[in-house]
This record gives sequence, C-alpha cells and structure tokens, in this order.
Amino acid sequence: MLDQMLVWLQDVPPYLLYAALGTGAAVENIAPVIPADTFVLLGGFFAARGLASAEVVFLVTWASNVVFALVVYTVGYHYGDTFFQTRIGRYLLDPKQVEVVRKFYGRWGVPAIFYTRFLPGLRAVTPVFAGLIRQRPVSVVVPLVLASGIWYGALVWLGAFAGRNVDQLLGIQDRLNWTLTSIAGVIVVLLAGWWLRSRRRHKADVGSEPRAWPASGRPGTIE
Repeated sequence: MLDQMLVWLQDVPPYLLYAALGTGAAVENIAPVIPADTFVLLGGFFAARGLASAEVVFLVTWASNVVFALVVYTVGYHYGDTFFQTRIGRYLLDPKQVEVVRKFYGRWGVPAIFYTRFLPGLRAVTPVFAGLIRQRPVSVVVPLVLASGIWYGALVWLGAFAGRNVDQLLGIQDRLNWTLTSIAGVIVVLLAGWWLRSRRRHKADVGSEPRAWPASGRPGTIE
C-alpha cells in the first residue's frame, strides 16, 4: 500500500498532496484499518525530498485527525444514551457494563485516552466510547490533542529521517505497525476477556435471583 501511494502522490500538486494526507489521517477515526500513521510518515518522507513542508504536513495531519476524532466523540456524546437502548447497544454493553466503563473513564479516562493515541485501532475506538458514556469534553480534548501532537510530530521526523531511502521508510513502517499492533492486540484480548467474564457473571446473577411468585399458587401451598 505504502509504495503504491508513494508513486501516486509524488507527482501531484502540493495542495492535493496535503489534502490526501489530511484525509488519510482523518479517515482512521471511522475506519481503523486505515492507520493515520502511514500518511504522516509519507508526509515526512515527502518533506525530506523537498516536495512538502514538514510543518504543514504536521499541522494538516494532526488537525485532521484530532478534529475528526472530536467529531466522532461529539456524535457519541449526543446519541450515547439512545444508542445503548437499542438492541445493538445492549449487546455491545449491557447496563452494568456501561456503569463499569463509566467508572473506568471517570478514574482513568485521561491517561487511557492519552496512551491509546499511540496505538492503531484503539485510538479510533477510545473517543467513541468516551462520547457514548458522556465523558467530560475537557478530559477528552486535552489528552487527545497533546498525545496526537507528540506522536505525529515524531512520525513526521521519522519520515523525514528516512529521506530518499524508500526501503528504509518501508522498514520503519513495518516495524512500527508490528510493534504497536501487537500492543493493541494484547489490550483488545484483555478487554474481550473482561467482556465475556462480566456477561457471564451478570447472567449468573440474573439466574440466581429468586422468582417472584404470585400470592396464590406458591409452591407448597394449597388453595
């Protein structure tokens, strides 16, 4: 994918190059399988070759990704309560699980949002859930903006460091993707384990509740 984009983007005008990089960085928020990191690295690479400005690449990709992440958060914030009343919403998180997630975000939301901005896939999911459980805007905006700025600044530098060496750029991308995806995968497995355990526990609690019998017709009574 990256080598094909290199061929296509190196011949386009600067304004179209910036537009493509910004769009690619933004799309990750609704399609996590398209990592923004690839586009940021590309921008740094083109900057090193004199085809773009490193500062503009950073600002365009950073702003695009952050703004779109906040849009997704805002949508979730306004429609979260309605969503969790739907069949899909109740399947995703039952009411008790929603309360657990709310407590987690209330205590660990800021560091969770900050650190997941460095992890592909999870960085797109975290703002959505922050909105769905109605996390306070300031506790979402600040870590999201800061972490994204740090990460995209580092990626632009890495892309520029690769310079004219395409093989080096591809190697950097492969190592980054493998390392960060592995970390994100471990977290996803842990979250899936929590989801399954909590669902089974809640079902067991419901099954163990005493049945409410009518006044007449209880077991062992004679009418």
